Parts: sequence; structure tokens; C-alpha cells
Amino acid sequence: MFFVLSKLVWLVFSPVNFAILAALLAALLAFTRFARPARWIGLIATVALVLLAFSPLPRAVIRPLEDRFPQQEAGKGPVAGIIVLGGAIGMARGDVVFNSSAARMTRAVELARLHPQAKLVFTGGSANLVSEVETTEAEAARKLFEGIGLDPARLVLEDKSRNTRENAVFTRRLVDPKPGERWLLVTSAWHMPRSMGVFRQAGFAVEAFPVDYWSKGTPEDFIRPYSRVHRAIETADNGFKEWVGLLAYRLAGYTDALLPGP
Repeated sequence: MFFVLSKLVWLVFSPVNFAILAALLAALLAFTRFARPARWIGLIATVALVLLAFSPLPRAVIRPLEDRFPQQEAGKGPVAGIIVLGGAIGMARGDVVFNSSAARMTRAVELARLHPQAKLVFTGGSANLVSEVETTEAEAARKLFEGIGLDPARLVLEDKSRNTRENAVFTRRLVDPKPGERWLLVTSAWHMPRSMGVFRQAGFAVEAFPVDYWSKGTPEDFIRPYSRVHRAIETADNGFKEWVGLLAYRLAGYTDALLPGP
């Protein structure tokens, strides 16, 4: 139920979607006796869209999440296992495809080569709410990892999880970590606080290895406008979604803190 509700609620209440729906409502009301409030709704929706599409606001929202866990040296060891969260890979027409968070996969390959004795764990099934998919993210990851020459014996694939909490719970059951082992958790930096929170709550002690940064980490983040609207909107969507997700996961008892930290 939590999975379904989270998908449906965010479909409507993500900032970009909500602003577009508000603008549509204003357009419809403009031809009724509610024309005056429609103008205010339309104005507010337009201002919101402009801020989300062009201003530094998306970076200001996402940067505190990306700053929460420090970067690590890739070669620091020893490492028992490398856990990669889904959300960056899929299949289309029988071929592997990536989205804008592809750094999760490329950095995972780098880590796997730097630590040849470590297990490489990928966790991700299908988060599709409407219909079943023929190929899970885990199957796409297998094709990628084996295709670039990684030893199949090193791979551990978890293909049932649909969200971050299930990533943590199902992965812990699958790998059964031993005391004293060092496991790296690889995911987007903006997604790391919630990820670390659920892994801790699941009883799996992992170390954060954040990748896929969407802010530069300089004062420029708060003053430079966006030149590409699609990038700004995606950054805003990811950032706001994570803050809402942190609150929802904390209220549901899935994380150990509202904003997990080192």
C-alpha cells in the first residue's frame, strides 16, 4: 500500500506536475464565474514554473542532501561488497539503456575493478505501477556487468525490490553481512541520506559512497540560473521528492532519523 500511495501522491503533488495542473485549472476557470481567482491561480502557477525552470532554486533544494555524506577515496579498502541501488538502468529493444543517474553504474564498475575480491550487489526490480515489465533493472545490470567482462561469480542480483526500503531489507536478507565486513553503498548523492537511513534501520551497516552530483558544491549553486529547462526541472523533482520521501519514511518508521547523517 505504501508503494502504491507514494507513486500516486507524487504523480499529482510533485512541484512541477502540481504547477502545471494548477495552470490547467486556471485556464478552465477563466471561462466561468471564477475568472478572477483563476487569474491569481494562473499567476502563481506561472511564477512557480519560472522559478523551477530557470532560477537556482532546484540546486538550493538538492545541495543540502548532496552535502550530507562526504565523498570517499575509491581505492580505500578492504571492501567485502559493493551495493548499487537501482534507478539508473533499464532495457529497451533488448539493449541496456541509462538515465541521467548513470554515474551509479559507471562508478560501481570502477569500484569493482579497484576491489577485485569484493562482491558486486545490484538491487532493483521494477517500480512500474501501471504494468509489469519483461526485464527488471537487475537483469539489465547483469547484462551490463557481464558484457564489460566482470566475473559473473562476483555478482549478486536482487530483483524483487520496488523502492529504497525494499532495497535495504531484501539486500540484507540476500547477502547476510557478517560483523566486521565493510560494505559500500553506491547511489546518487541526493538520495544517500534516505538510503543510509533505511539500511541502518534494516540492521545493515554500510558506508556511504555518494556519486551522481547535481550541484557543484560552490557558492555558484545559489546564484547561477539554469540554461537548460529540462535539467532544472529534473533537479527540482529529485530534490523535492527526496525531502518529502525523508519525511514520509521517518513517519512510517523506515528510517532512524528525519535527515540521516554520517
